[in-house]
Amino acid sequence: MKKALVVDDSKAVREIEKRYLEELGFFVLEAENGEEALKVVKENPDISLILLDWHMPVMNGYEFLKKLRENPEYAEIKVMMVTTENQQKSVIDAIMAGANEYLMKPFDKDMLETKIRYLFEGF
Repeated sequence: MKKALVVDDSKAVREIEKRYLEELGFFVLEAENGEEALKVVKENPDISLILLDWHMPVMNGYEFLKKLRENPEYAEIKVMMVTTENQQKSVIDAIMAGANEYLMKPFDKDMLETKIRYLFEGF
């Protein structure tokens, strides 16, 4: 079973994403900011997917992504930004920092599943 991490400061959003991922067969962990997410990744190096919000307190998603990608041990983790941030520059910045995919909120389960299948070809 693949392991996923949902990082969002909104409990409601985490619950929705968690339910969708569980329906797709993932075991799901949660964090409410980037700092907490770094600890979860360190404790669970077998995470294969991170759904990451941009705007969070303590450490935002972009800062988390840069820190995550500094460590070659986590190079294989797929990171999907899932955010309301829709400026083209932000999308480019996230991809340049190491995001594998970008999904705009609001989204539905089919949209998320399509992106995940793309990330894990043959999922």
